[in-house]
Amino acid sequence: MQPTETQLKKKIKCWLIFLIAGLFLSGATAFPIESELAIAVNNLDAFSPKIQQWLTTIYTAVKTTNAQYPYLSYGTDWLAFAHVILALLFVGPLRDPVRNIWVLQFGMIACVLILPLAFIAGPIRHIPLFWQLIDCSFGVVGIVPLYIAYRYTKQLESITNYNHI
Repeated sequence: MQPTETQLKKKIKCWLIFLIAGLFLSGATAFPIESELAIAVNNLDAFSPKIQQWLTTIYTAVKTTNAQYPYLSYGTDWLAFAHVILALLFVGPLRDPVRNIWVLQFGMIACVLILPLAFIAGPIRHIPLFWQLIDCSFGVVGIVPLYIAYRYTKQLESITNYNHI
């Protein structure tokens, strides 16, 4: 039995709310990066030795940079802001998924493009492979709710006889 329009809209909203929350949280947590790293470094026993070393190195770099060149963290602030703005972008498909299906497509393209960015820029910036894989996981995790919402949106489109403009 094919789901109803109401059921499809509810499923789409659930997946998009999950995505929006993830984007918003990843943005909000990018602002206090030095404080978060301090917490991680104070709890190093929870991590493997390789990750302990990496976190200590990153914390030292961020703390030193913020003390001497605080304006460089402005780049991280813009990264955080971009995540929050991207979360807002998905309000369109939350309200009208069929009309805003292009936003879902855009999101899936962005998720796929995370992988080449991580694997190209990562080595250039001396980012360890395990951290590049963590970065890639954002694209892998992000594409799941987007693809599911996209498939439900295509089903919704087919049963509602939506007229394209």
